[in-house]
Amino acid sequence: MTPVQPSPAAPDDYYSSRPQHLASGGVIFRDRAGRVLLVRPTYVDAKYRDDEKWEIPGGGAEHGDYPLDAARREIKEELGLDITLGRLLVVDCVPARQGRRPLINFLFDGGMLTTEQEQAIKLQDGELSRWDYCDRDDYVARLDDHMSRRVDACLDALRTGTTGYLHHGYHADR
Repeated sequence: MTPVQPSPAAPDDYYSSRPQHLASGGVIFRDRAGRVLLVRPTYVDAKYRDDEKWEIPGGGAEHGDYPLDAARREIKEELGLDITLGRLLVVDCVPARQGRRPLINFLFDGGMLTTEQEQAIKLQDGELSRWDYCDRDDYVARLDDHMSRRVDACLDALRTGTTGYLHHGYHADR
């Protein structure tokens, strides 16, 4: 007697049972002094109340987006800069928590902004209130811990010519 093979799940059933990861594209811009550009979103005010929370520029991928395209679109929308981005610096996988889906962050090299590019920055009304260059002490104070580790990994990738792979900001291979 031949054993009965279970029938494969229909594609819609199979994929609906799998984790639904979000993806985002972020950009590391620097100035000539090596400081990193951060943005202050207005939408975090209610979440953090009096604490100033800052972010790496970029944003979530929309359905069908590649992370590089999402990063470039978000930079154009949020900062008014139409820039060709450089290489992938870091991939950071963040697990699901507190009702949020798992997230895969792709961070790209935005290079050093010129004075003309800095002067051309136009913050999107209602989404961002400020931008600033930050040295390490500043970005550690302004970012959540996992994001500070992410920036550290990006700067390390720039120095060494490597690409980092992180788990919630921590190097997965160390």
